[in-house]
Amino acid sequence: MTQEKVLAALSNVQEPDLGKDIVTLNMVKDVEIDGNYVSFTVVLTTPACPMKDHIKNACINAVRLLVNKEATVNVKFTANTSTNRKDIQSQSPLPKVKNVIAVVSGKGGVGKSTVAANFALALARGGASVGLMDADIYGPSVPIMFGVRGERPMMTGGNDGGKGMIVPLEKYGIRLMSIGLLVDEKNAVVWRGPMASSAIRQFITDVAWEELDYLVIDMPPGTGDIHLTLLQTAPVTGVIVVTTPQDVALADAKKGIAMFGQAQLKIPIIGLVENMSYFTPAELPENKYYIFGKDGGKRLAEEYDIPFLGQIPLVQSIREGGDSGVPIMMSDDAVTKKAFFDFAGNAARSIAMLNANMRSERVAEVVA
Repeated sequence: MTQEKVLAALSNVQEPDLGKDIVTLNMVKDVEIDGNYVSFTVVLTTPACPMKDHIKNACINAVRLLVNKEATVNVKFTANTSTNRKDIQSQSPLPKVKNVIAVVSGKGGVGKSTVAANFALALARGGASVGLMDADIYGPSVPIMFGVRGERPMMTGGNDGGKGMIVPLEKYGIRLMSIGLLVDEKNAVVWRGPMASSAIRQFITDVAWEELDYLVIDMPPGTGDIHLTLLQTAPVTGVIVVTTPQDVALADAKKGIAMFGQAQLKIPIIGLVENMSYFTPAELPENKYYIFGKDGGKRLAEEYDIPFLGQIPLVQSIREGGDSGVPIMMSDDAVTKKAFFDFAGNAARSIAMLNANMRSERVAEVVA
């Protein structure tokens, strides 16, 4: 075996999403050969890649079929999370963040915050560095869902005349920021639009997010001031739309999709996820009851030709985890965790494909 023969064999292995072979994409590194033993590293576009096993098996088969049928093949993985940002400079907003993902819904009550929190945790469990920004100024959920009620973030810098920065809290391996960490939860945030928008700008410009593969932003429901402020301030990679299967939620989800499809907004839609797709009682894990209707989100994604990222069941343990400060992704509920892992993997793939296919200076741009 030689390095040239191994690379020639691996040039037959396609990256499923990008449509080219892994050698052409420069994804193969550190080929080492010792007799019948060969090892190499495949550099993925995201740590949360759901096609990892598929690529591994294809690599092993290619080497054994085309180079040496007796070969022992050790395929290692690492990740260099893709980004489409061309604007990263020291003065840019979020200069160390590769991908900014806004999680949106047309209406409240569809479980957007629960989906955003567990999506962020699923990405982190896949090996990515992740932050979660709670941009729902009037109804912040992060402090309760992560069990950090009453905690306050620290400040850094500012002593030498430089700009002081807010240091996000860390919990379960991700960085957190929410207006609920800055005000007493017993007090209502009674702000007009400009004040709420100013707070969002501060979360983008005055928080020390540091290096992140993904910054997940839990947006307020609907379409309004805060959405426009975020799109004007942050380099948003794309949006994930959350809905439930029922017609009322789908009608509002359409408005959210339409907002980002308007001519003055150039915001790619990463995909749509359907929450509360079916009810599964803990004592009957094989049973599915379609309380809010069946496959409404899937049909909506097909109608608008956007990726369908998955279905999240309506399970009591998801609600209990959010209320107790231990999200379902940190529990032992394997079935429900798999639903979130599948959703996060599909979203990560969609983001990687988006980054590979787009060539604009900014992924998201608000046209004046």
